[in-house]
Amino acid sequence: MAIRGPKPKDPSVLRSGKGGGGGKDWQEVVDEPYDGPRPALPRKRTITVNGQRVTEAVLPATREWWKAIGRMPHCRLWSAGDWQFALTTAYVADMAFRGSVSAASELRNRERVLGTTYEYRRDLRIRYVAPRDAAVVQLADRRTAEDEFSDL
Repeated sequence: MAIRGPKPKDPSVLRSGKGGGGGKDWQEVVDEPYDGPRPALPRKRTITVNGQRVTEAVLPATREWWKAIGRMPHCRLWSAGDWQFALTTAYVADMAFRGSVSAASELRNRERVLGTTYEYRRDLRIRYVAPRDAAVVQLADRRTAEDEFSDL
């Protein structure tokens, strides 16, 4: 009795190049800082230390991290739930910046989900593209402009 081989792959799932990517297309986002609405990062947070509730200021490094996260171009794709996840991640970042090794590990995992680096965005299939309305300067035009000012 003959043994059947694997079923041939459906060519429609191979659109994305090597490995197929499960047929998921790239999400292209204009490479401009996001300046839309986002939740505010509270100035203080409350944690429990040895059974006691302690309120402390959010670190300046955390505030800088939140500012950088909130300006990523692909933030324009986020829903309210994504922003809530990012805000919770800011608290994890605050703990990591205070020296918590377990928080640092969790922060790395959460930053992957948020797409904070080129590599993480590639894994999420998010690609930044140049704005379409950007003026492209032709080399011939630039030379003409330089020639006009060369007599000065």
